[in-house]
Amino acid sequence: MKVCKRGITKNWKGLAALLLLTASVIFCGNHVQAAGRPVSISSCQIAGGNVTCTLRADSVVSGDDGKYYIYANEVYQDGPVGTVVATVDAGTSVTAEFPLNYNTADSNLSRKFLVAVKRGGQMMQVSDEHYITNPEANAAYTSTRMTRGIKGLLPEVSAIATGELKDLGIQQVVYNLYLDEVCAAPGDSGTVSYDYNGQTYYFSNGRVTHYDQMIKGFNEQGIQVTMVLLNRGGTEGSQDLVHPLARGGAECPSYALNVEEDGGVQHLKAACAFLGQRYSGQTGHGQIDNWILGNEVNARTSWWYMDSTSLDVNVSAYVKAFRIFYNELKAMNANVQVYNSIDQEWGRKSNPGSFLAKEYLDQFNYYMNREGNIDWGLSYHPYNSPLYDPYAWNGPAVWVKQNVSTPYITMQNIDVLIDYMHQSKFLNPAGEVRSISLAEIGFTSYFGEEKQEASVAYGYLKAATLPDVDAFMLFRLKDDAHEMESKLSLGITNLDGSHKPAYDIYRSLGTADEGAAKARASEIIGMDIDEMISKNIVWTRGGDGVVQ
Repeated sequence: MKVCKRGITKNWKGLAALLLLTASVIFCGNHVQAAGRPVSISSCQIAGGNVTCTLRADSVVSGDDGKYYIYANEVYQDGPVGTVVATVDAGTSVTAEFPLNYNTADSNLSRKFLVAVKRGGQMMQVSDEHYITNPEANAAYTSTRMTRGIKGLLPEVSAIATGELKDLGIQQVVYNLYLDEVCAAPGDSGTVSYDYNGQTYYFSNGRVTHYDQMIKGFNEQGIQVTMVLLNRGGTEGSQDLVHPLARGGAECPSYALNVEEDGGVQHLKAACAFLGQRYSGQTGHGQIDNWILGNEVNARTSWWYMDSTSLDVNVSAYVKAFRIFYNELKAMNANVQVYNSIDQEWGRKSNPGSFLAKEYLDQFNYYMNREGNIDWGLSYHPYNSPLYDPYAWNGPAVWVKQNVSTPYITMQNIDVLIDYMHQSKFLNPAGEVRSISLAEIGFTSYFGEEKQEASVAYGYLKAATLPDVDAFMLFRLKDDAHEMESKLSLGITNLDGSHKPAYDIYRSLGTADEGAAKARASEIIGMDIDEMISKNIVWTRGGDGVVQ
């Protein structure tokens, strides 16, 4: 795991604007939270070319003129400071309607809405913020998803040509797309221009064409694509996409996205719309069915850098980026699924710069429910603990427990996560359990290829029994030399491309030859693997899990 160096913030203007509230306020850490706002926005939905917001109140909220003012704010604006998009008579049950203005300078697609009243000539906020929750109603495309099964992999691009993906029976792949690679600056050579919301943006033709060819190559083999969106901000054309609290010398694989400055916010909207349209499966450039915003975003100093130790500051910034990401993608292709991403450190931090996965998930869900529930999905990485532990079926008792207070959630106790997501507060707007993607999971062969072989079988077979799990993405096809320095020989092929036994067993899983694969895994484990999984038999061992 790469750890970022602490940087110096540049040109930071503060985290929030002054809030004007009608109700009392509670000061919580680094943010101000309203208590008891009297008006509730129960929904904001696209209907035709308009947005319809439904307002509820126990009693009519008084104001100077008996009116409710509906404000449309950009994600970085707080309080009644944006644009008034509708004015309606105050009441206990009120509907407000205003134009969506899609793909114009006044687009409301990814803005947040609030209600204010005028008192003493001043606008006072009387509701929480609420976003549009059905952006798919605006979608130009409704592409049929390429769903075939959960068997997935992080591949080498060369595997498209070698035939290994077909040989393995891969049904899904996961890959990273870097905004700093695809975004270009005005005046750069070899660019693709894109007009959106009244402005022109530029993308690197070379890098975009690379992704086109790769994605189409996967699709032509019947493989569903999941893309992880990351941003290193290292190019002139992408620097405005880096959050102000992530600027200034920090070295990290990905930085938090800029949701605090108008230029960065508008650029992010355009980039998401461009990618959503291009990879809708309808424009000749390939189809991406699943998008993940960031990688292990609770790991602040490792993967989603911000120079703030406040959980609320970090989650709030991520939620704002997620709203843009979700609404812009779904407004292009109604059938894409959009995921967040957290790691396996459920109740224990191995890195003090991280947040616990559970607390991050809880705070994310709180904001999503408060500001308009949408059909977001959960991308989870149930690695062994420690990462280099070779036993997927027999983890350290100190780290792997069968209750919600467990330090880590691995494939052994993945049921804890599944049960947690069955709570009513986590259900999607249709009252269903959300899509759960095990978008990154790998097992090392450093301590023996047999252990990796059995671990791969155990992990896949257990995931296949869980109806709420929609993807099992094995990390990775080929060993990585740098990871191997940390005992993480996670590939199912060696550095020279030769196949490990884990390759052969993964090829058999989910096929007519699965019986032989199960028999081999059972022999290594010392127990029938079907019985172990069906009866949820969990073996653990003493000690801290360190393997000599």
